[in-house]
Amino acid sequence: MAMVTLQTAAEMEAAHAAAVSGEKKDPLAGMNVLTAEDQEPGKKGIQITDKALKRIRIAMAKENVSPDQGGLRVGIQGGGCSGLSYNIRFDTQPRERDRVYSFGSGMTTVGDPTNGAPIRLFVDPKSFIYLHGMVLDFEETLMRQGFNFINPNSTKSCGCGSSFTA
Repeated sequence: MAMVTLQTAAEMEAAHAAAVSGEKKDPLAGMNVLTAEDQEPGKKGIQITDKALKRIRIAMAKENVSPDQGGLRVGIQGGGCSGLSYNIRFDTQPRERDRVYSFGSGMTTVGDPTNGAPIRLFVDPKSFIYLHGMVLDFEETLMRQGFNFINPNSTKSCGCGSSFTA
């Protein structure tokens, strides 16, 4: 299946100028990235965008997952076109060796069903090796909507974007 991307003339000129000069486009440009509570800025943990925070809160409310006890489990598993694929699901509580990240305490968003309750991300030790430094974003366009993993550890991704090589 072919994917079509539309660009304005200004975007095409900017992309051409970046290609000629050897610049790489910053994948986080224009995003409001949130650092986990108790995590020093610049440390290699996991971060999320404000769009991801809002969408996680809405989904947790729909699935009746309490922000006080449950959270979003983010991980990797073997498989997919490129060898590793992302795994994301709700869990009722963290496991013993999980790294737990808390985001958005007191930060309300439009349509927030949790009234600013923090959300937690759970990451198992094996997945953390591949996910440290990652930013979880939520993308909503005419063509697709879903979570987007901006992972600096990914060296190659498949065409559909659902698997990667580290």
